[in-house]
Amino acid sequence: MKITVEQYIKKQKSPQKEILKRLREIILKTIKNQEEKMGWGVACYGEGKFYLVALKERVHMGFAITGLSKEEIKFFEGSGKTARHIKIYSLNDIDEKKIVKLIKLVDKKAVFVG
Repeated sequence: MKITVEQYIKKQKSPQKEILKRLREIILKTIKNQEEKMGWGVACYGEGKFYLVALKERVHMGFAITGLSKEEIKFFEGSGKTARHIKIYSLNDIDEKKIVKLIKLVDKKAVFVG
């Protein structure tokens, strides 16, 4: 049985559940007509350009980086060749202005390589 993004978020423990809900709101508010689906066991948006995943101690918000400059890629953590992330440990870690800027940058310039 396939689960929905809402079901995925609902089954997480706190604070991951609340972090996921807040990040989801930001994504859906920032980019209109956003496709939301489960892929690779995580919540995916923007035809795979963005993802949200709950981990044991934190949440990762992932971004496609193909098409971004080396300077732009430095905004993200990780060492992936096609995607990087930011780590969020609590609701207080959510810097909405920064996240909105990153979403708009990636939405405009990056391409998803799946």
